[in-house]
Amino acid sequence: QVQLVESGGGLVQAGGSLRLSCAASGSQRSLYTMGWYRQAPGKQRDIVATMMRTNGSTNYADSVKGRFTVSRENAKNTVYLQMNFLKPEDTAVYYCYAKFLAFGPDFWGQGTQVTVSS
Repeated sequence: QVQLVESGGGLVQAGGSLRLSCAASGSQRSLYTMGWYRQAPGKQRDIVATMMRTNGSTNYADSVKGRFTVSRENAKNTVYLQMNFLKPEDTAVYYCYAKFLAFGPDFWGQGTQVTVSS
């Protein structure tokens, strides 16, 4: 059974930094893509950043470009999200996301709360 275990959320002041981690386990396959989405209260879940395992190509939401960096450790099936210059509007539950096959199912972590105070 595939599991995505997240860590690293918390409360931080505006302008501060946090680093999220997500480790995937339970699959015999290597990851196809991993990344992060977020959901603020009353809003839909939106992409934050994703990374392809094969070539490392990344995709970022415009609102986080230049502030957030997604990275990975393929050997550990782990993805990270370094978040710098955090803003109150970054406050949300952050969800780890993974696919093991291009047309396979999506897998989600349980979510970790990030709160940025002004």
